[in-house]
Amino acid sequence: MPHMTAFARNQWYVVAYSHEVGREELLGRTVLGEPLVLYRTEKEGTPVALHDRCVHRRYPLSASRLDGDRIVCGYHGFTYDTTGRCVSVPGQKRIPRTARVPSYPVVEQDSLVWVWIGDPELADPQTIPRARHLDSPGWVTVRGMEPIDADYGLLVDNLLDLSHETYLHGGYIGTPEVAATPITTEVDEAAGIVRVSRHMDDAECPPFYAKSTGIQGRITRWQDIEYHAPCLYLLHSRVAPVGVLPEADGSDPHGFHTEITYAITPSAPGKVYDFWAVSRDWATDDTEVTEFLRKSNHTVVMQDVDALNLLQKALSTEPAGYQELSINIDTGGLAARRILARLVEEGEKPGEKPEEKVR
Repeated sequence: MPHMTAFARNQWYVVAYSHEVGREELLGRTVLGEPLVLYRTEKEGTPVALHDRCVHRRYPLSASRLDGDRIVCGYHGFTYDTTGRCVSVPGQKRIPRTARVPSYPVVEQDSLVWVWIGDPELADPQTIPRARHLDSPGWVTVRGMEPIDADYGLLVDNLLDLSHETYLHGGYIGTPEVAATPITTEVDEAAGIVRVSRHMDDAECPPFYAKSTGIQGRITRWQDIEYHAPCLYLLHSRVAPVGVLPEADGSDPHGFHTEITYAITPSAPGKVYDFWAVSRDWATDDTEVTEFLRKSNHTVVMQDVDALNLLQKALSTEPAGYQELSINIDTGGLAARRILARLVEEGEKPGEKPEEKVR
């Protein structure tokens, strides 16, 4: 694997959670190396994403202020509307023709704010994958975001191979059975979706689930991953006491279903935003369970952060042409690499629209 995975530009990426974008403070984020400033309009409350550098002296607009729906640069007062057009400059009435900053297509969906950095004419909101559980009634979600100083391809690898839970996350979500159980992998190349499943019929119950569900003893544990390249990762998790099977209609009165969501957003070369969320439709009124899951999953995420920061440092010292060894557990990650490479290639062909994606 190269040290840095190339960026697929003509794709949607999560830039923020809905609650992060407001009017009290301008939000600065960097996606695919592009510095962005985000805020909401005054009346409609719709999110806006502009380039985060004033055309005059490159001052960050995210360090500036709003005047209605316009951003007033905090350095010399250049003022921009929601389209990025400069509408006022200090000391003169004539506004230079080149006084504008790029604006970016934005879609708010499932409590996520998505941005399109590539050709705006190719930005089709219908191709954004869904994560409805993040703001559906009857679901409670804990969430956060951690920046990692590592190539975003390393985070994709990490999440598509959950056998590392046994070793990196022991005492939280990892048990011996995770690494010992074979996986099945399905790849939909055209849609850009990789599915990796691991079904454990008789497994130890890790503290993450034992303490939150109250299950005692051994469990059946299903992990069904659905990765929508390049950004959205869904892990459909089910645990139940051993011997408890779903009803004929598919309902599962004694099982606990948890949706684990990650948005993998490349920030810059060697930097990635790790958006994480844990959603549940059980014990939704139990604030102790909520806080336990928040604290536990944050610990798990930070274990990944530390490991990937260390791995990126190690890879940066490797000589060119070093060889990886891959085995069956890497099937999903290798498929994701192929899909990401294709998305990059398609985005580099001028005037050609990528194949329509089935979501």
